Amino acid sequence: MLLFVCPKDLYTATDSCEGRCGEPYSEEDECHCNAECRRYHSCCRDYDRHCRPEGFSRSQDAITDQDLLRISEQLYKADHNKAQPTDITLNPQHQASPDETGDQEDHSPQPLYKYVNEKLFSKPTYSSFIKLLDNYQRATGREEEVTAEELREQDNFLKEVMKTELMKKLFTFLHEKNRYGSEQEFVTDLKEMWFGLYSRGDGEQDSSGFEHVFSGEVKKGKVSGFHNWIRFYLLEKQGIVNYFSHNFNGPWDTYPDVLGLQFSWDGFYKEVGSAFIGCSPEFEFGLYTLCFIARPGRACHLSLGGYSLSVQTYTWTKSTYGDGKKYIATAYVISP
Repeated sequence: MLLFVCPKDLYTATDSCEGRCGEPYSEEDECHCNAECRRYHSCCRDYDRHCRPEGFSRSQDAITDQDLLRISEQLYKADHNKAQPTDITLNPQHQASPDETGDQEDHSPQPLYKYVNEKLFSKPTYSSFIKLLDNYQRATGREEEVTAEELREQDNFLKEVMKTELMKKLFTFLHEKNRYGSEQEFVTDLKEMWFGLYSRGDGEQDSSGFEHVFSGEVKKGKVSGFHNWIRFYLLEKQGIVNYFSHNFNGPWDTYPDVLGLQFSWDGFYKEVGSAFIGCSPEFEFGLYTLCFIARPGRACHLSLGGYSLSVQTYTWTKSTYGDGKKYIATAYVISP
């Protein structure tokens, strides 16, 4: 039997830029190596190694590892809406070993949150964030119906976070790195990458990056996404979320902190759900956005208060928006 192999398949990997720098855009490619791929969050992982940043007017437009350490510390210091130490009292109880995270046993009889100062939730970025959380059906495979009111709530959240020093710093950084020409372009892209709908099921527009990361979904009988402390607290308070244990507790003695959690949501289990604890909505939204733009599909190494931390993002590869831009599939802090 004769087997015909295309020379391109023989000599280049579709997920690598080796031998592909400057190659014209093709929607069939898994990732891209042309001058515009950074702007559309679609570059292959090794783009920097194989291709000079021809898409930018200056070599300093590349976002280096040092840049990420520096800007993440700036965003950390600019999180003026975060919880203060007296605003939250946690009761972490049982720390699970690696062998225990999958056993679905409730090792902690008490809730995770002993106390939360709910005055935090009256701050504009918190209140506009919380209004978004009930806009979704958690089961994948069920079409999301977005009402005019829900679209207004998305716009209002973006408007409120963009008033903060934190998000202004993030925009300034990305503008200086030639990723966005204006704040309006940035906001428009934020709305698409986070709130644009795509299908995790059988063609239904049933998911978005925001729903997955912040509100949470259920897929194949398991909790998927759900990486937000405010969402967890509100559902635990209602008796809908049951905290089982934690497998990681970060080194921070103030907020935001990081926990790796085991819990059930209406009987559906989450084996390891990492989350920032006590940060503002804009901090989490901004940090995940930074990493999705700078290091899509790989670990993004940051520094918060002098401690190292990494965020993992993934792009949604089955559909795009605009001229081939990628949606956020997920983003979460990596808990060892």
